[in-house]
Amino acid sequence: MKQNDWNPELYLKFDKERIQPSIDLVARIDFLKPQRIIDIGCGPGNSTQILYKKWSDSEIIGADNSPAMISKAKEDYPNQKWILFDAGNETINNTFDIIFSNSTIQWIPNHDLLIEKFARLLNESGILAIQLPLFFDMAIAKSISEIAEQEKWSVATKGVEGLFTINNARYYYNQLIKYFSEIDIWTTGYYHVLQSHESILEMIRSTGLKPYLERIVDENEKREFASLVLEKIKQDYIPQNDGKVLFPFKRLFFVAKK
Repeated sequence: MKQNDWNPELYLKFDKERIQPSIDLVARIDFLKPQRIIDIGCGPGNSTQILYKKWSDSEIIGADNSPAMISKAKEDYPNQKWILFDAGNETINNTFDIIFSNSTIQWIPNHDLLIEKFARLLNESGILAIQLPLFFDMAIAKSISEIAEQEKWSVATKGVEGLFTINNARYYYNQLIKYFSEIDIWTTGYYHVLQSHESILEMIRSTGLKPYLERIVDENEKREFASLVLEKIKQDYIPQNDGKVLFPFKRLFFVAKK
């Protein structure tokens, strides 16, 4: 089942939380004057702006397979270059000094082939910089999986977890050493300070929860599924003394140089 298009407005409601990993990833890229950079899975262009701030003289291309996301990027940043591009299934007739991708490749299968493709697109001494969420290490992902496995939902949501491709650090290191001479790999755990349990639900509605809800056709049943997820969120994430909720979010990063 093909996923529906993304919702840029809902995605950007949590821009502060989503942009920090891009800032942290860009900070670890050591390349003085790259000529051409591509941001794979640029979304509405927010992550791409971090690249522009560091390398304003470079040619920077934002690429995404979502028409809605590219439309929003063009609307907000009309003087920058944006293309519709499916990194998992399409090729591009360019080479790059930096391939950057923030929280995207978990939606693309076959990471061995994907890393090989990225390596071919990089120039000599080019750099691959990737961040992906360790979604299934999180309490909320475990809760969603438990609900999805219940009899009422299991038929509709069957196979959803297969839409995510998330491997561990050892896997990525062993793939990267085939093509890259220098590899920096690490994890960072963020604590997002959100206003409420409902904020957690809203944040993941546009990402990790999205494919589950898309498999449920009836709107009332969608709301019921989301309500069950919210109840699990209330159990797993205890409010702070000021009523806000800490949402732990662990991410894996790597920067590899040819």
